[in-house]
Amino acid sequence: MIQFENVSHGPLQDLSFTIEKKDRVILFGPSGSGKSTMLFLFNRLKDPEQGGIWYKGEPIEEVPIPLLRRKIGLLLQSPNLFPGTVLDNLKYGPSLTNSWKPGDEKKLLEYVQLPPDIKDRDVDHLSGGQQQRVSLARTLANEPEVLLLDEPTSALDNKTAEDIELVLKELIEAHDLTMVMVTHQMEQARRLGTKGIFMYEGRVVETGELPEMLDHPRTDQLKEYLQE
Repeated sequence: MIQFENVSHGPLQDLSFTIEKKDRVILFGPSGSGKSTMLFLFNRLKDPEQGGIWYKGEPIEEVPIPLLRRKIGLLLQSPNLFPGTVLDNLKYGPSLTNSWKPGDEKKLLEYVQLPPDIKDRDVDHLSGGQQQRVSLARTLANEPEVLLLDEPTSALDNKTAEDIELVLKELIEAHDLTMVMVTHQMEQARRLGTKGIFMYEGRVVETGELPEMLDHPRTDQLKEYLQE
């Protein structure tokens, strides 16, 4: 579904791997190893300086950026919502393609386990957990095929993080989404991931099935990382 071939950008060097449909990939490694930069290559927030990326067999630069970013949705550490109401945020993406239908907000809020009457609340008046749920619902409004997650629960308290994680897991399974998630939490990686990509100093050092690669690391770098 998504293929990197000898991709380099800034600190990232010679990245080659393939992600298949419905894979749930955990991207992990020490701070500064280039995980977030790599995530931004998936939907052209950054472009390769060398090498190529293919999405569903097509060179990624040939896919119109608005379409690409609808199909490959990104959820960041901080919700980063637009000013206005919850409904304003949910409608934004679909309204650009005239695909929004009145009542769609009820389905989206149900996906992320928020009550329908929250649609008229200003996003500035929501808790951090509610804002992250709305941000997820806004991403889902575009009906993505791939979900990019950059430490989506790291800024939340433990209880809220657990709730968001459960919602994510249910949504990914229910909608057959492909997931690529950056996390430093190896227990979260075990719960949510099926495959792992371990990065070290801008390179992909080890890939494999989860939890196998966490229980039986093959490289010294991954062994050291897991012992820290």
